[in-house]
Amino acid sequence: MMQAPYLALALLGLTSVGYYLGRRRAFSQASGKIQNLHSLPSYYGFYAALWAGIPALLLFAAWLFLEGAVITQVVLAGLPEELKSLPPDRLNLVLNDIRNLVGGNIVSGEVSPAIQAAADHYADVKAASRLGLTVFVLALALGGTAWAWREIRADKRARNAVEGTVTVFLIAASTIAIMTTVGIVLSVLFESIRFFEAVPITEFLFGLEWSPQMAIRADQVGSSGAFGAVPLFAGTLLISFIAMLVAVPIGLMSAIYLSEYAGKKFRAVAKPLLEILAGVPTVVYGFFAALTVAPMVRDTGATLGLSVASESALAAGLVMGIMIIPFVSSLSDDVMNAVPQAMRDGAYALGATQSETIKRVIFPAALPGIVGGILLAVSRAIGETMIVVMAAGLAANLTANPLEAVTTVTAQIVTLLVGDQEFDSPKTLAAFALGLVLFVVTLILNVIALHVVRKYREQYE
Repeated sequence: MMQAPYLALALLGLTSVGYYLGRRRAFSQASGKIQNLHSLPSYYGFYAALWAGIPALLLFAAWLFLEGAVITQVVLAGLPEELKSLPPDRLNLVLNDIRNLVGGNIVSGEVSPAIQAAADHYADVKAASRLGLTVFVLALALGGTAWAWREIRADKRARNAVEGTVTVFLIAASTIAIMTTVGIVLSVLFESIRFFEAVPITEFLFGLEWSPQMAIRADQVGSSGAFGAVPLFAGTLLISFIAMLVAVPIGLMSAIYLSEYAGKKFRAVAKPLLEILAGVPTVVYGFFAALTVAPMVRDTGATLGLSVASESALAAGLVMGIMIIPFVSSLSDDVMNAVPQAMRDGAYALGATQSETIKRVIFPAALPGIVGGILLAVSRAIGETMIVVMAAGLAANLTANPLEAVTTVTAQIVTLLVGDQEFDSPKTLAAFALGLVLFVVTLILNVIALHVVRKYREQYE
């Protein structure tokens, strides 16, 4: 009997053995001459490896998925009648005690002889299940290897079989991604419809006051919350705009220098250091914004005679802009490097200087990729939460003044869903409505960016 991780490693080892045996079998069938084979020897190896791994892996995954429910039913059938007749909630508590007793964890009460016997039965059934899993998975892997080994011949179309299997996996992966996206959109949509049944959509989209605090009793002040989301959208756009004012110029200038002016040694050091910014956790940026940038902005404003809030949109936007510089810089640098060298040489041959070549040849040709990088940066800025919560606050103020405190859509979504909330109240359902609107706005941005990309691709290709 093997533990699941060790069994997975053994299955991986048998798959490697299958690859080796399939490759050797192909060589022996071709008498050592590769030209006698229909496919390359590696395809025969992959053919054997797939037969060794895929059926056994499917059985392994299905067994582990169903094991818990089957064992629970077997143990439940063996319980004494006085335990079987318990209410469902009490029976679930007994089953949890049995599992905790088997796992060596703390149980909720005193262990009776019946529960101890059930725990012993649970352990025995689980051990038998793991033994059966080990035997069947290894037998299926060995059987698949033997079957593939026998099927390998010089005229065997191994490449077609392997590529067909890979195509199926690719289709399955893309289908999972698409269905996941559809599921997310539908779940958000259904909850948003429930919210709009309680709050008119016009009030939500065009209301100028956001105060989603619902009273517990109907006679309390503010028993009907205000759900005007305009202050949230305004705060999101304000902070994102400030962030892009920081990230786009610095990112593009950095990309131009690294791509066209920097030497190889400097580029090899500078680009990884710049990309480290993308790996810093956002909570670190939030602390930096709250403890360093926000006080600096406030003190600078006081020196100039300006009234700056302790938590301002300017502080959050500046730090967010620093955070998303790598998204603009790295992608723009890669796109500029992908511009064919022949375009540079042609511009130089016509007498253009390096700066003129960058402005009139390289930058326009790389514009579609640069637009994609900027769009990614905008999406990153719109979806940021921690920096806003820690540096900009949660005040839903409708203002265009970057020195005042504002909040964003994502920050309010987190606030509405934190804690022990009831998912039937408009206060909680408002988070799904905010998420739906944010999704639609992002989708519109993507459509606009695709239009720009197609327009310039037609011009420069």
